[in-house]
Amino acid sequence: MKESQLKKEFKERDVQRARNLIQKDYTSRTVIGTGYSKKREKHSEGDIWEEDGRTWTIKNGVKQNITKLDNAKKAHQIPLVCPKCGGSMKHHLAKKMFKIHGFCFDCTIDMEAKLRRAGLYEEYEKNMIQGNMKAWIEGLEQWAVAAISETHTYVTEEGDVEDWKGNTQKLNQELMKNVTGYINVIKEHLE
Repeated sequence: MKESQLKKEFKERDVQRARNLIQKDYTSRTVIGTGYSKKREKHSEGDIWEEDGRTWTIKNGVKQNITKLDNAKKAHQIPLVCPKCGGSMKHHLAKKMFKIHGFCFDCTIDMEAKLRRAGLYEEYEKNMIQGNMKAWIEGLEQWAVAAISETHTYVTEEGDVEDWKGNTQKLNQELMKNVTGYINVIKEHLE
């Protein structure tokens, strides 16, 4: 009688795994784990808790991470319907007007018509244009300050650090003078 070439002992979990594969049951467990079990806390709608260094909440039945950018996300989101009239916000002009006024294009037209009837439209239009120009002027001032304070340092192939700022003091003064003069002309026309 020949002796079997297979001398390996099979553990019960190996046999069970083979049975599961033959029966095409690929998800069944062959080992039951014991020991560590994580403590589960039950949270309900609106709860806020901290876990693993993150803040979590449950909104509409979904666990969500609370981040620093949540307020920015809310400011950028456009609702499906106008909060004032309940109309659709699908139109591209409705989305644009919501960012400016907080309601749809149709409500903006109604508001502007009421302002025209009351004789206040010219003042409203002037305030809108001046508000845009003031924001643009502020952006221009910030650009000029950033351009002056910008430094150009580069690392060469040899590993040397070069400063390419050079003699720009005169150019910086001229830039600020021109920008300030331009801003003053614009401010005169705004008033």
